Parts: sequence; structure tokens; C-alpha cells
Amino acid sequence: MSDPSYELQAALVAALKADAALSALIAGRIYDAVPTDAVFPYVSLGPCQVLPMRAGCIDGAEVYPQIDVWSRAVGFPECKRIAKALVAALDDQDLAVSDHHTVLFDHQSTNYLRDPDGKTSHAAILFHGSFTSL
Repeated sequence: MSDPSYELQAALVAALKADAALSALIAGRIYDAVPTDAVFPYVSLGPCQVLPMRAGCIDGAEVYPQIDVWSRAVGFPECKRIAKALVAALDDQDLAVSDHHTVLFDHQSTNYLRDPDGKTSHAAILFHGSFTSL
């Protein structure tokens, strides 16, 4: 099975860091492993599900990455502004995923949550991508 999740992660981080609107909101704070002293707001890479996609001679995968937004501003407005910019940066983009052809990449859902700490707003943003091996 072709697993493009590592290459997709690199492409997602590059696309997010290159987006001026998003960078203005989070100052480039995009993490895979969030440091204990991270400054809010920031974006982190969440869980990622990879499902094999095989048909005839096609070797590919369906990938469902989650990207999370974290904010300590009062209420949800900052979190929602960041989520909106993040989705605009990635939805329906032809991401350059090395060794794979991007068939599609689109936004599936956004779930806005309050963290149990009572201070943190969280947006869990799910995407869906279809990729085939080159």
C-alpha cells in the first residue's frame, strides 16, 4: 500500500507556513509536537487516518488528516478566524506530495470545542485527500 501521510504532512506544513493570512494570525506557530511553553494561538497536527485504495493497477490511499487550532483568547472568535484562514489555505488545493499524485484534497468538517481547562478554545479541522503513487 502506498502511504503518503509523511509526504502529505510536509506539504501541509509548507502550505500553512507560506500562507500570509494564516501566518499573520499565528506568527508561524505550527507544531507536530507542541512544546510545553508554546505561545497561543497556534496550530498543531492532529491524528491522521490512512486507508488503502486499490483497484486494478492503482496503488493509492485515502488520507484523513486532522489539524487543530488552539487559542486562549476569550470566546471562540480568534479560534474561528484562524480556522477560517487555515481552511482557505488548504481546501481544494493541489498539494505537491512527493512520489504521489494528489487526486483531491478537501475540507470535511470543523468542530469547535472548549477545552476542560476552561481557558482554551479548540478547533478540530478534518480534511480528506485521495492520492495515487507515481
